[in-house]
Amino acid sequence: MKVKELIKVLDNITGGRVVKDLNDVFTGKNPFVVMKSSNIPGKAVMETPGLVYGNPEAEIKKVAVTMTLTEGNIELAGATGVDVIVAHHPIADAANSGGVTLSCYLDLYNISVFELHEAFHGLHPGISYIHGHKPFYTDIRYAGIPGNIMYVGKALDEIKTLGDILNRLNKMMDMDKEHQVMGTERIHFNCSEIKDSATAVQGEILLGTKDTPVNTILHIFPHTGFTAEHLEKAKSEHPEIDTVLATISRVKMDSDLVNKAKELGLNFICGNSHALEIFENGLPLAYALRHYLPEDVEIVIFRERICSTPLKDFGSATIKDYAKFITENYLIHDKK
Repeated sequence: MKVKELIKVLDNITGGRVVKDLNDVFTGKNPFVVMKSSNIPGKAVMETPGLVYGNPEAEIKKVAVTMTLTEGNIELAGATGVDVIVAHHPIADAANSGGVTLSCYLDLYNISVFELHEAFHGLHPGISYIHGHKPFYTDIRYAGIPGNIMYVGKALDEIKTLGDILNRLNKMMDMDKEHQVMGTERIHFNCSEIKDSATAVQGEILLGTKDTPVNTILHIFPHTGFTAEHLEKAKSEHPEIDTVLATISRVKMDSDLVNKAKELGLNFICGNSHALEIFENGLPLAYALRHYLPEDVEIVIFRERICSTPLKDFGSATIKDYAKFITENYLIHDKK
């Protein structure tokens, strides 16, 4: 199988949303080619779902599915014989390749990279299902903002309360095992303060209790630009909403969204964080690829698990001595 054939496979999976030629990028005919910008000078990025970089004629023997391309991904791919990385999130030169140009780094290991992001959003109700509801309304550009995804759904039959949502998440994500892994790591490194991205941010009820009934859920993603005004508008459009569910990102108790939900008499619950999106979007994509790709093409999942360790406990005694030596001799410039 060749890289150019994978373009067709991903286009099929996404229902025709992948960039096939440069006209899709520069003519505006593909609505999933979008600019993302916070108006920080020089930091905007254009999403171009499909092949970002690589040789279309290159042979594929091993594919990795990941959420965000990093230099760690590239090094792991190079070390384990991966020819293609399919990333969910958009890819930017240097930003996703260790500060050097993508072409130099990827050519070194003969790796091709793809991105999907907005082109993959809205294709399946997976994140809703994981959180225990079935959407009857979906908008992936709410209020005209690309990526401002919103679902309105009915709780599944087995979901009666907010507590049922939390229990479902713990089971789906196998959180008991995640905590066991974290506990083992703390023992191994003799540091009880180590935290990781899988267990540090878990489901949480902000308005209501575990016994509070749930029926109609407004499912939002705060980091996409969903505001308190959007919440009020959504409630007016769907008066039956009784619960706000925030996933991928979350909000604090004193946020405008929580205050607006309280004003509207709504429950508010936070679900899975972005650190677990590899399960929600990455795993179904990998299984879809398994269906379409030849059996001799191996598929792996690259999962990123970020750990937080206090400075005093990080690294061996030898590497700590190295860091202190470098700091004292090269990085501190206090005037004497």
